[in-house]
Amino acid sequence: MSSDTPGNGRASICWPVFAPAAITLVALLGFSTLKPDTAKLVFGRWLSSVTANFGWLYVLAVAGFIGIACWLIFSRHGSIRLGPDDARPDFPTLTWLTMLFSAGMGIGLVYFSVAEPIMHYVKPPSGAGGTLEARRGAIALTLFHWGVHAWAIYVVMGVCIAYFSHRKGLPLSIRSCLHPVLGDRIHGFAGHFVDALAALATIFGLATSLGLGSMQISAGLAHLFGTPHTLTTQLMLIAVITLLATVSLVSGLDKGIRRLSELNVVLALSLVAIVFLAGPTLRILESTVQGLGAYGRVVAAHTFKIGAHDTATRDWSNTWTLFYWGWWIAWAPFVGIFIARISRGRTIRELVFGALIVPTLVAWLWFGVFGGTALHLEDTQGGIASAVAADSSTAIYVMLAKLPLGVVTTTLATVVVAVFFVTSSDSASLVVDMLASGGHPNPPTWQRVFWACAEGTSAAVLLYVGGKNALLGLQSASVSIGLPFCIVLIVCIYCLVKALRSDSGAASPRPG
Repeated sequence: MSSDTPGNGRASICWPVFAPAAITLVALLGFSTLKPDTAKLVFGRWLSSVTANFGWLYVLAVAGFIGIACWLIFSRHGSIRLGPDDARPDFPTLTWLTMLFSAGMGIGLVYFSVAEPIMHYVKPPSGAGGTLEARRGAIALTLFHWGVHAWAIYVVMGVCIAYFSHRKGLPLSIRSCLHPVLGDRIHGFAGHFVDALAALATIFGLATSLGLGSMQISAGLAHLFGTPHTLTTQLMLIAVITLLATVSLVSGLDKGIRRLSELNVVLALSLVAIVFLAGPTLRILESTVQGLGAYGRVVAAHTFKIGAHDTATRDWSNTWTLFYWGWWIAWAPFVGIFIARISRGRTIRELVFGALIVPTLVAWLWFGVFGGTALHLEDTQGGIASAVAADSSTAIYVMLAKLPLGVVTTTLATVVVAVFFVTSSDSASLVVDMLASGGHPNPPTWQRVFWACAEGTSAAVLLYVGGKNALLGLQSASVSIGLPFCIVLIVCIYCLVKALRSDSGAASPRPG
C-alpha cells in the first residue's frame, strides 16, 4: 500500500469494538454450546420472525441495491477514482477478481453446487417436483440466489467503504460510510456499535462456514481414502486449516491471501473443465444456456415475489430467497470491507462492473456445469437426490463418483473446498481485525492470529457439543443481524449519493 493510504502507521486495538464483540461471541457460543437445540430453536424463531415481518424490506432493498449498482456504472460518478486522482490499482485486475471472488462466495459455492439445483428440482416454488418444468428452472433459481442480487449487496457496501476511506481519508470501516449523517460522532458510540455488530456478523457467519466446510472435506476424504466421516476427523480438519489460515494471515495480503486466491481460482476452473469434459458435455451446454435464459425469467418473476396471498410461495420464499438476502446482507460488511481494501486506485465503474458481472458469470458457469451434470445423472441413474436428502455435504462426491475420473475430480474438489476454507478464514479474520483496530488497513499481526484462532475454536466447539444443530443456530443468528444491517446499508447509500454529488472529481474521468 502506498503512503497515502488512510490509517498507515502503527495500528492499535479499538477496545470499544474489540471488547463487546469478543464478550458477545463468548456469551453466544456458551449458549449455543450448553443448549444447542434451544439455541437453534430460539435463533430459528428469531429468523422466522424477521423474514415474516420484514421480508418486504429485504425484497425492496435488494432490488434497490441492483438499481444503485447500475446507476453507479452508467452515471458520471463512475469515473471517480477510489483514491487520489493519480492513484493506480494496488493489484492487477486478474488478481483482484480472484481475491474478491474467493472472499465473496467461498465454501458455499462448492457446498451448494449440486445440492441446491437438486433441491429446487425436487421441490420447486410452484408446481410438481421432478418434472421437466422443475428441471428447467432449477439452475436459474440457484443462480438467482447466487448471482447479481447477491453481488449487488456486496458491491454497494464495497463502494461506500472504498469511497469514504480511499477518497475521503476516513478509516476503512462501516462507520466511515455514515460520516455525512453523523459527522465526527462516527468515532463515538454509534460508530463503535456498528463496527462491533459487523465484526459479530462476520465471526458468526465464518464459524458456521468453517463447520460446514469441515464436514464437506471430511466427506471427500471418506470417499477417497475411506477415512471415518466423524466428528474427530472434522475437528482435526478445523485445527489444520485454521493453522494454514493463520500462516496466510501472518504472510500478509500481498503474499498469503493473494496467492491462495489465485491458486483457488485455477483449481476451481480446472475442476469445472474436467467435469464438463468427463460429464454429459452436450447436456451441460444445453442446461447452461437454457439456465441463462430461464434466469432472466426468474429474475423478473421472483425479485419482488413474497407470496403475500399464497402460503406455499411464502414458505418457499422465506426458506430460500429471504434467507439468502439476509445471509448476504449480514456478510456485506465482511465482503464489502475486503473489496474496499483491495480496490484502492480503481474507479467506481471498474469496481462495480468487475465485482457485479464477472462473479455472476462465473457462478452461472459453475452451477451450469455442476447443476446440469447432477440433474442429468438424477434423471438417468438416480441417487443424487437421495444423497442430498441424506447429507448435502456428500452430494457433490456422490455425483463425481458417477463420472469418469471420479478419483481425480473428488480429490480436486476436496482440495478446492480446503483452499476456499483457508481463503475465507484469513480474509474474514483480516476484516474483523481491521474493525477491531478502528479501521486501520494494516492491523496488528497478533490480533489477526487471535481472531483466526477464535473463529476456528468457535466452529470446533459448536461441532463438538451440538454438531450441525449448533452451527445452524449460529447461522440463524448471523442472518438475523441482516435486518439492522439492511437499514445501515440504506443509510450508507444515502450518504454515498450525497457525497458523490459534491465530489468535483466526477467530471474528469481517467483511464484505468
